[in-house]
Amino acid sequence: MTAFTPADEERRRGVRRMKLTATGLLLFVAVVYVLAKWASSAGAGAWTDYVAAAAEAGMVGALADWFAVTALFRHPLGLPIPHTAIIPTKKDQLGVSLGEFVGENFLSHDVVRQRLRAVGIGSRLGAWLAEPEHADRVTAELATALRGALTVLRDSAVQAVVGEAITRRADAQEIAPGIGKMLERVVADGGHRRVVDLVVARAHDWLVLHRTDVMGAVEGGAPGWTPRFVDRKVGERVYKELLRFVTEMRDMPSHPARGALDRFLTDFASDLQSDTDTRARVERLKGEVLGRGEVQDLIASTWTAVRSMIVAAAEDERSELRLRVRAALLSLGARMAGETKVQQKVDGWVEGAAVHVVTTYRTEITSLITDTVAGWDAEHTTRKIEAHIGRDLQFIRINGTVVGSLAGLLIYAVSRGLGA
Repeated sequence: MTAFTPADEERRRGVRRMKLTATGLLLFVAVVYVLAKWASSAGAGAWTDYVAAAAEAGMVGALADWFAVTALFRHPLGLPIPHTAIIPTKKDQLGVSLGEFVGENFLSHDVVRQRLRAVGIGSRLGAWLAEPEHADRVTAELATALRGALTVLRDSAVQAVVGEAITRRADAQEIAPGIGKMLERVVADGGHRRVVDLVVARAHDWLVLHRTDVMGAVEGGAPGWTPRFVDRKVGERVYKELLRFVTEMRDMPSHPARGALDRFLTDFASDLQSDTDTRARVERLKGEVLGRGEVQDLIASTWTAVRSMIVAAAEDERSELRLRVRAALLSLGARMAGETKVQQKVDGWVEGAAVHVVTTYRTEITSLITDTVAGWDAEHTTRKIEAHIGRDLQFIRINGTVVGSLAGLLIYAVSRGLGA
């Protein structure tokens, strides 16, 4: 147990005051007994015998209860009487009994279910979450927890895990058939035509801007024995034919080259799904790409960017992330507060989780109680417990004195009446 607190010291002073009161009452009945006996011997009358009997029984009751109360905490008069000083000598056994009591009466399967069902966590939690200020509070707490978790995580460790997961998933699954199906749908829907339009338009613009470069490349590849003017004529002819071809392809949706490209993409999509050699080449290419350092660096940079984005969103009260979480909490709270099925489902989850924890870790929980009590100092524990309940126990001594006096008076009166 921890050291005595000011409140404990105040309780101990209260115990001492009650001890003085109980002891004073014992001394009072002892004095009454002595005076009654003296008055009886002096011939004061028969009433003195009744007073003496009451006082005598009061002393007996007071002493008996003093012994019982004292025996809880220490040996009466310092004598090693058996079955006294119960708390310091039986402390460890009391801890074991307390742990067993808690385990049997508070940590049982049925008790946990009944208590949680009576509480109605689903409806209460729903009503609480449905309040905007509570949803704001939960959102803020979740954002703080998310920001803290992302801050604590080491980038290198996360990047390694993410990279390994992506690589392992990619290695385990063949991608060629999926790419083939996707390409087949794109070609069927004509989605590739916009890409073709963009490519040929850019190619046309590039040819217009780089006429000299194209012609120079053609002239440079001509044999050395051909005249220069012939090379220049050939270069001009090649450039004009390229420009005409690209221009016609750009302006004619039904250009034969476009049709040929459609057929090529259709055949390639089919090969990706069914041709063994094509699929094998795609798998080899996939392995080479994933093994490149640039790809792993891309994965690392992607995680860094995602983390920064999430942290920034968690810190911004008006971010889309926090607004969506808040809206989801309000919606969930409204459903939990108004829909019985949702309440029952939440209650079932909570009950199941609590029962699992109780049934799985009941031994550890009760052992915590037992081990904690076993680790307490016996003398200090005795003083601590006495400070908390000793004042009430002193009332037992007072009641014993009063009840003993009344019982002694009644017994004496009955015996005198029967004797008369």
